[in-house]
Amino acid sequence: MAHSTTPPRDTTERGGASDTAAPSDAGVSRAERKTLRKALRKTSKTTSTKASTKASTKASTKASTKASNKASKKASNGGTFRVRLRRDRTLVLMTLPAVLLVLVFNYIPILGNVVAFQEYDPYVSDNGFVAIFHSPWVGFEQFSRLFEDSAFWDAVRNTLVLFGLQLLLFFPVPILLALLINSVIRPRVRAVSQAILYLPHFFSWVLVITVFQQIFGGAGIIAQTLRQHGYEGFDLMTDPGIFKFLVTAEGVWKDAGWGVIVFLAALASVSPDLYEASAMDGAGRWRRMWHVTLPALRPVIALLLVLRVGDALTVGFEQILLQRDAVGPGAAEVLDTYVWWNGVRNQDFSYAAAAGLIKGVVSLGLVLAANKVAHLMGEQGVYKK
Repeated sequence: MAHSTTPPRDTTERGGASDTAAPSDAGVSRAERKTLRKALRKTSKTTSTKASTKASTKASTKASTKASNKASKKASNGGTFRVRLRRDRTLVLMTLPAVLLVLVFNYIPILGNVVAFQEYDPYVSDNGFVAIFHSPWVGFEQFSRLFEDSAFWDAVRNTLVLFGLQLLLFFPVPILLALLINSVIRPRVRAVSQAILYLPHFFSWVLVITVFQQIFGGAGIIAQTLRQHGYEGFDLMTDPGIFKFLVTAEGVWKDAGWGVIVFLAALASVSPDLYEASAMDGAGRWRRMWHVTLPALRPVIALLLVLRVGDALTVGFEQILLQRDAVGPGAAEVLDTYVWWNGVRNQDFSYAAAAGLIKGVVSLGLVLAANKVAHLMGEQGVYKK
């Protein structure tokens, strides 16, 4: 009996598939494969749906966060310019007169510094402003005259010496007085002391110098008392050697009260809880002042110090001018009085403008440098970084 021979099954799939695929399909019916494909399609569809949902959620979250940040930033900035202008229109109207005064009397006159580069003659025209356009240009000739004048450098030296004395002897006095008054417990004593210190600020320099003349002058109370008791009198008001110390003392007596007001206002913002906490930790009076009071004054001290450095070349025109003749220009001539006597009084306006322009540029540089130092010390200064 003949036996039928069954040809062997080709285990190689079309397209060059590996022979290892056959055993996985062996024993799997068509229905099971169909069910498996449906499950795979459903799984891939679910995965793609989940991925798209995740991407859309992430995008919407990012967009909403961005919109929220933009809205919060806009809210923190006070909204648009129109909204802020409408909201703050009352404050703007209140400050508008002050802005106009500063613009008219401080910024517009800066344009007049152009005469420092001219041989300005106000009599060229009936109008002094029109005369600027008819005056000849001389370039830096006025500055050359200024730098070659030895009296100018003497005025610069006197100005810087006075500034140094006032910075060392005058600037710390309001701080010390504010600390002293702040330590007084009774409010009535504190108020009376503050009023007495602040009162000379309202006196004119004529009155201040008159008071000092009646006390320290040759015919003053001290000199007359010494003569009555057989001693030789003195006249401090005409002594060139101590003139700079005298000017500093007059400034301390007149303006120390104003500085006390500023520092006391800064001390009023210090929370009493800080003093109570430091006292409970065992800190005494001096340690509380060093670790609580002085750190609270640091921003104000830095600000006033920057502004004082900016006024280094302005040491008091009226005060010096009233006493210049008593001690002579060698001891009392400063930049402001030099400009007056050698420029304005002699009607050499271009020369005076050149000196004033140099003073302004140097003062601006000093303010910027002092403000930079304040930033390095961690303080805000006149403006932020």
